[in-house]
Amino acid sequence: MGHSLTVPEKDNRSVPNGSPTNGSPSNGVRRPPAPVPSPAPDPVPAGAYARPGGVNGSFGPRPQRGPVVLGAPPVPEYLADAFGRAPGQSGIGAPPPTAEPPAEPPAQDPWRDPASGAQLGAPALTRESAPPPPAPPAQRFTLRQALFERRLRPSAIIGILVSALVIGALGAGIGVFAAGRLPAPTTDPSFELAPVSPGITREPGSVADIAAKVLPSVVSLEIRTGDVGETGSGVVIDGSGYILTNNHVVSSAATDPSATLTVIFDDAAQSRVPAVIVGRDPLTDLAVIKVDVTDATVAQIGDSNALAVGDPVIAIGSPLGLAGTVTTGIVSAKNRPVRLQGGGSDTDAVIDAIQTDAAVNPGNSGGPLVDASGAVVGINSAIRTLGGDSSGSIGLGFAIPIATAKDVAEQIIRSGSVQHSTIGVNARSATDGITDGAQVQNVQGGGPAAAAGIAEGDVITKVGDRQVGNADELIVAVRQNPVGATVPVVLLRDGRAMTVSVTLGSE
Repeated sequence: MGHSLTVPEKDNRSVPNGSPTNGSPSNGVRRPPAPVPSPAPDPVPAGAYARPGGVNGSFGPRPQRGPVVLGAPPVPEYLADAFGRAPGQSGIGAPPPTAEPPAEPPAQDPWRDPASGAQLGAPALTRESAPPPPAPPAQRFTLRQALFERRLRPSAIIGILVSALVIGALGAGIGVFAAGRLPAPTTDPSFELAPVSPGITREPGSVADIAAKVLPSVVSLEIRTGDVGETGSGVVIDGSGYILTNNHVVSSAATDPSATLTVIFDDAAQSRVPAVIVGRDPLTDLAVIKVDVTDATVAQIGDSNALAVGDPVIAIGSPLGLAGTVTTGIVSAKNRPVRLQGGGSDTDAVIDAIQTDAAVNPGNSGGPLVDASGAVVGINSAIRTLGGDSSGSIGLGFAIPIATAKDVAEQIIRSGSVQHSTIGVNARSATDGITDGAQVQNVQGGGPAAAAGIAEGDVITKVGDRQVGNADELIVAVRQNPVGATVPVVLLRDGRAMTVSVTLGSE
């Protein structure tokens, strides 16, 4: 209805019978279009969407009449059955009416309360299923019932017999194979190994040969005070029973009247003989004891001055109480000044030691260090340790040269005392970065140094033919000369070197 139609231009061409080409009347009058047929409206939509009666326009006044009742098609029966209200229900979600209100209002469902907080619910539980019925007990029957009462089918019995035969044949085969591969154990009462010729030869001068020669002259010392005992080592230096050892080994026996000193010889009977102390020298850590024996094996005394660094040596003694222990090594160094102090004794010595890498442990003290010929060249006296739990040997042992030990032992046996050379000064180690020496701290009045003109502050760098690099080297350099000997002493004073002659005195 809102569309416009455009009429085409009229065609004035003539056609037979004198009629226009468009079929219009000859007078040119325009006829209205024929009405479009339309189906009758459905009464339900018409009732819902039609204009009210008497209203022609879209916005005409609404007549005053009753409410419009919209029609609706009837609800199918299956939909009413599926979504309709339950019988007796008057509204959505309303419970069926009851005769009287409940005693308590029902608990509010948090799922229907938008203001309720989130909370954990009860754990989901599976429906308990009924336990399966117990299996019926297996039927048991005897072999007689299986064979004669026909409890088993004949085929089952045959299968069992065949399986038994196969298993038996397999076991017999394994047994035959094992018997053929493995010899059966047998015994022979007359069996003995064939004798063989000795394969070990001990040449003269071997460690075993030296140890066999020296061990009878090495003894173990036991010092016991009440329930406390100490051990050490010693070496027999004279057939009349004189034994050389360390002062720190026997000092407790010398200072405690209740202590007992026992010598244990390395013989078949492990003879134990009581001993007495002849004399001690705390300044060299040496001592001589004596036992009443007449047939003791005496060690051969060597020459410590003839040793060279690298010469093989053997340490023999009772380390940790293990008597007759032999360890080997070499001479690691010579003329090594080592200060020995404490150790529960009155020892305060500086020794001009032989350094060795032969394993030396507590208990080796007083035992001999021998050379490749079996001659004693030193008395084992000290070890260098790391302290704490690492108090054993770390390959640094020190022995008193036998030249010093022999002189001290002879003086003790002859007179019971020992004289040591002294220069009459107290000194400390000093260096200026170029020259090392022993700086004089004080000079004893009337002593050898004072008589030679040595003054405080002088730095001594040489005594006789021996260089002095520290205070301990000064002590050993002086003591290697006899008492009364006159030796040249080189010293530095105010930066100038000078030499003085000192006649050594006695401590």
